[in-house]
Amino acid sequence: MTEFTTRPEILGTFGVVTSTHWIASAVGMSILEKGGNAFDAAVATGFVLQILEPHLVGPGGDMPALIYSAKTGKVEVICAQGPAPAGATIEHYTAEGLTLIPGDGLLATVIPGAFDGWMLMLRNYGTMSVRDVLEPAIHYAEHGHPMLPRVSATIKGLADFFEKEWPTSYETWLPGGVAPEPHALFRNPVLAATYSRIVTEAESATGRENQIDAARDAFYRGFVAEAIEDYLKTAEVMDASGSRHKGVLTAADMAGWSATVEAPQTFDYHGWTIAKTGPWGQGPVLLQSLALLKGFDVGAMDPLGPDFVHTVVETMKLAYADREVYYGDPAFASIPMQHLLSDAYNDERRKLIGTTASMDLRPGRLPGFESQHDLTMEMLASMSGTGAVYEPTMSHLTEKRGDTVHIDVIDREGNMVSVTPSGGWLQSSPIIPGLGFCLNSRAQMFWLKPGLPTSLAPGKRPRTTLTPSIALYEGRPTLAFGTPGGDQQDQWQLSFFLRYVHHKQNLQAAIDMPLFHTAHFPGSFYPRTSQPGNVMIESSIGAETIKALKAMGHDITEADPWTVGRLTAARRDADGLLRAAATPRLMQAYAIGR
Repeated sequence: MTEFTTRPEILGTFGVVTSTHWIASAVGMSILEKGGNAFDAAVATGFVLQILEPHLVGPGGDMPALIYSAKTGKVEVICAQGPAPAGATIEHYTAEGLTLIPGDGLLATVIPGAFDGWMLMLRNYGTMSVRDVLEPAIHYAEHGHPMLPRVSATIKGLADFFEKEWPTSYETWLPGGVAPEPHALFRNPVLAATYSRIVTEAESATGRENQIDAARDAFYRGFVAEAIEDYLKTAEVMDASGSRHKGVLTAADMAGWSATVEAPQTFDYHGWTIAKTGPWGQGPVLLQSLALLKGFDVGAMDPLGPDFVHTVVETMKLAYADREVYYGDPAFASIPMQHLLSDAYNDERRKLIGTTASMDLRPGRLPGFESQHDLTMEMLASMSGTGAVYEPTMSHLTEKRGDTVHIDVIDREGNMVSVTPSGGWLQSSPIIPGLGFCLNSRAQMFWLKPGLPTSLAPGKRPRTTLTPSIALYEGRPTLAFGTPGGDQQDQWQLSFFLRYVHHKQNLQAAIDMPLFHTAHFPGSFYPRTSQPGNVMIESSIGAETIKALKAMGHDITEADPWTVGRLTAARRDADGLLRAAATPRLMQAYAIGR
């Protein structure tokens, strides 16, 4: 008898699109139907998600992508993570009375990277025009889209704050002073006009590539950058610190930056090669986890049993501890990635995984990095007990911290995209007048202590949590997958990947399985707190497993079934058969294909 899954694993040969919203997936599929490739489809899907899930992603956000081009035969990373502005110095922020960068407001803003990243993808790998990929987003912004209940709840929860402190956001999200109801049609005509003007300015140039470059100019060196600078010159707004601050981003910062393409960080595991971003993102923690797990017989473990959960959690605690000490922008610091992924290092680290839960943060102390290790640990120790502990669930509906979206696309040529756009959430900062969108809050991932890879500095990329994945099987690009979820992204992806590789389930069955994660290490989001030994786990994993984990010393928080994780995945088999799946959690992600 076939195992029950919440949805079918989608099968086809023409193309598959899976994302965190059904309309976005349908838009991506429509682009494939019109003759576009996976890159065209991903771009259109990404722009539509800005309209549909504005509490999770916006035009002012950021976007790392893992891509495989059948034409070049290469897996590459598109880095559209904007860096800190020229005025973002530790001296300036501490002079403002800050010890941590707030999770919202204008000081939390870095250069918006997403637009240039999407345009780079379209120009260098796609086939369509700026109009083709922006028209669906313009349509839903202008004519309306069904308001997700979670977006409605977020807006209602912030209504008084918006009215008092961020009037431009109040005007956009509560038109006529009324918050949108769940499922009601909602419009953002100002954003529709912004994107329409970008299309018009693009079409003043001749030729597809020139038009895309003109669109990039309109955003980074034209009317969009000018509107942002005009607002930031005088705006002084309330943020999570409890005080009002001005931003430091300028039009000159935007004009001098563009998205880049780079090689991925990879690791080999049981015939698979997993490709992630470099250590300017948290992606390598998945690779470090696999390097540790290589020494365990994961295939012999019950994927719903306590041994599996315990081993995976203890592994992630070690990998994420190293993230805290060693990761950062490689353009600004030496990152010992080769050492962190080496057999010798992980053979020693593996010995730290015992039969009981660790309550300690245990990064490795690497030769040549001793002072960096000690400085980081001293800083974290001085912070313990400060701030309110956030609860890392999917129910933070009225928090200032947003989440993320995810897209996976594969076309019939074998082109692949895995992309995790985020930032510029409606709760990040006030709407920029005349543009219909706000800026991001990614700078909250910097520390205001000098001497660390993640210390704030102009031009430096914040160590983002955004972490899409592509995996090759026996050298052939095969699997694209990812999830929203901040610090949990690589945790949920790890469980999914291990279950898929070792327990031979289909994509949907692996996604449906009960999920778990830990908040043992310092969070990447303000107020940067941790919960040592904590494991949040869906109760559907079973009472026996939960009881055994408690006996091992884990501090268990039981989550309701179907509330943890938002995974999507797509696969291309050697014979060209395509597969796709999407989580049933939150009841909005959807996979489409034929």
